[in-house]
Amino acid sequence: MPTILMLLGWRFFFYANERNEPIHVHCRKGDAEAKYWLDVERFNVIEAHSYNMNPADKRTARKIVFEHFDYIVSEWNKFQEKKNE
Repeated sequence: MPTILMLLGWRFFFYANERNEPIHVHCRKGDAEAKYWLDVERFNVIEAHSYNMNPADKRTARKIVFEHFDYIVSEWNKFQEKKNE
């Protein structure tokens, strides 16, 4: 589970055992967590699921993903390349 970002108490990371899924990132802060799909073609972030997150948490996490969209995509690609070596 490599951590790619730590911002405002949120940890953004990937799971190594998720096969054949489109680009996405997980985030966790305390007991709150979520998974966001990244639609590169439309520059969009879609919430796949969330747990124990209030609306403010969701807005904050989604905003962070948008602000670091290109970085997350780049790290995803690097991560996938390393897994396939």
